[in-house]
Amino acid sequence: MAKPSSGTGRKNSSPAPKRILAIDIGGTKVKYLLSGEVEPRRFSSGKRMTPTKMVESLLSEVGDWKYDAISIGYPGLVGDHGPRSEPGNLGHGWVGFDFAAAFGCPVRIINDAAMQALGSYDGGRMLFLGLGTGLGSALISECVLVPLELGQLYWEDGKVLSDILGHRGLKKLGKSAWRQAVLDTVTSLMSAFVCDSIVIGGGNAKLIRDLPPGISRGNNLTAFRGGFRLWNVDDVTTQADPGAHHAPEARPAEWRLI
Repeated sequence: MAKPSSGTGRKNSSPAPKRILAIDIGGTKVKYLLSGEVEPRRFSSGKRMTPTKMVESLLSEVGDWKYDAISIGYPGLVGDHGPRSEPGNLGHGWVGFDFAAAFGCPVRIINDAAMQALGSYDGGRMLFLGLGTGLGSALISECVLVPLELGQLYWEDGKVLSDILGHRGLKKLGKSAWRQAVLDTVTSLMSAFVCDSIVIGGGNAKLIRDLPPGISRGNNLTAFRGGFRLWNVDDVTTQADPGAHHAPEARPAEWRLI
């Protein structure tokens, strides 16, 4: 059962925490990395994993890693108070769950594709596409981060883009036709969004070959880099546990989330 959200939401933090634990929640694995470390740790997720089970598993396995704050990349819609929709490939109870109280420290939550985009950004106007169970997406332009839902764009025959470029599309089309659908789509989106670059990430990004100019493949650490950068982004709510120390006061930041 989800815990009612009792934490205090605050925008921004100053200074950024010294030790941040970044958590990337996926349909089959939960991966996490502490700032300053180089090798992520992981444990299995799946359709029975609730937020309570996720917290319990992480706390039992985090071992010697000590942290001051947590960033979470969540596979679904996220608002000021955390998840706005239940994930399709995990258990229930994520909407309204008090992560700050459960972990006993300040927490920031963002859509998982947006967190990967944040870690991939290197200037200009960049579109991020996450190829996994579905299609994650986010746009960054001049340090302004805009989470998107491009997977909901209509394709044909009642299907949306997520049905074609996600895991179901790969399974139905086969690798060759699926790769071509991905390349056709990214080429169109690059023109539509007037992008300087597109970064392809997610579990199935490794299947894409012969990328056109301006399109690159993200690496496995970008989600965690995004989690560390998240504490320098303006307009992101910090969930603070009333039983822990107060979240730092607001300050101006270079980055913005809209």
